[in-house]
Amino acid sequence: MRFPLHASLPNSAGSLLITAISGRALAAAARRAGYRPLVADFFCDTDTTALAERAVKLPGDLQGGIDGARVVETLRHLADEDNRGGEPPVAVILGSGFERQPQTVDAVARHFPLAGNDGAAIRRIKDPQLLAADCEEFGIPHPPFRRERPADWQNWVVKTAGGAGGSHVRRAGVEEPAAGRYFQRFVAGRSVSALFVADRRAARIVGFSRQWASPVPASPYRYGGAVRLRRFDRDHAATIGGWLSCLVRRAGLCGLCSADLIRTAEGYTLLEINPRPGATLDIFDAAEAPLIEAHLRAAAGEPYRLPRFSDSMASMITYATAPVARFPSIEWPDWTADRQSPGTRLIAGDPVCTVFARGPSAAATARLIKGQVSSLRRHWEGDRT
Repeated sequence: MRFPLHASLPNSAGSLLITAISGRALAAAARRAGYRPLVADFFCDTDTTALAERAVKLPGDLQGGIDGARVVETLRHLADEDNRGGEPPVAVILGSGFERQPQTVDAVARHFPLAGNDGAAIRRIKDPQLLAADCEEFGIPHPPFRRERPADWQNWVVKTAGGAGGSHVRRAGVEEPAAGRYFQRFVAGRSVSALFVADRRAARIVGFSRQWASPVPASPYRYGGAVRLRRFDRDHAATIGGWLSCLVRRAGLCGLCSADLIRTAEGYTLLEINPRPGATLDIFDAAEAPLIEAHLRAAAGEPYRLPRFSDSMASMITYATAPVARFPSIEWPDWTADRQSPGTRLIAGDPVCTVFARGPSAAATARLIKGQVSSLRRHWEGDRT
């Protein structure tokens, strides 16, 4: 059963239920669009609680994932606690962590108006075998897919079906993959992402970003950051938009989604589709045309506006490179978010904060943000020069 979305106009002061592994970016986007965010995520950090009307802990953890059996109960409690005048939330928006749980998405949709992809769309687009077949049918360049270990395994990576964020990707080894893992041929080149809005019929591209990894031995493709590209070749953009529209119609995608691509000497290759608002939401959102509003309206089949950009913006996750016994108290700059709390004990690899930068071009902005990160790290790592 599909629930209709309530009327959703900017500054309506309606509430939005948001649930994700980390809900801070969605909460910030909801505020920019004039909504009151009610957030359930793993962290309930100071940034999220400051943005949210109410914030609660989402059942589960980073190791085991979201406890799908308790999500509906958590969201119902969150909505009931906020229900001041009998008005229910405008919608529920699901972020990271639900790609591998389409059954949980279906359960949520039975109890709340879901703005975004349902379980059927997620199952279709995140099935690596179906995606490979769809790409072949539509003439979309896509790496070969295998369930069994190929003979030339050195040229392949291993992924988790439904995985997101890069941490689940490894270079293939001599062993067979565990259940839920599959092989995809490695494609060398530059990582590019396309943020787009789908309305079940077509895709409209919001913009492109160049992404980079923050590798560690156990996670060589861990997500590091992204910079919004000020310019992108129109012919390539039109071609990619055509590919995405084909996949949108086939899977019935709606709302904000993203596509991961590789730029090679021969052109672009599509790696996968992320059927939810992604990591680049922060660097593409704009108060004059809020992307949350576009997400809600596209999911409801209504017209929407997209922002325009004349500069570049970047975001970068800063990770601890060594254990920190007691995180210091820091006067955080306003170009940071997702900040660690004083006194927290960190192990190597834990995220410390997200850093933002804005500049006239992608190259200048990428240089600026990496300099900001280096300066900020001295607060907890000391001066290692």
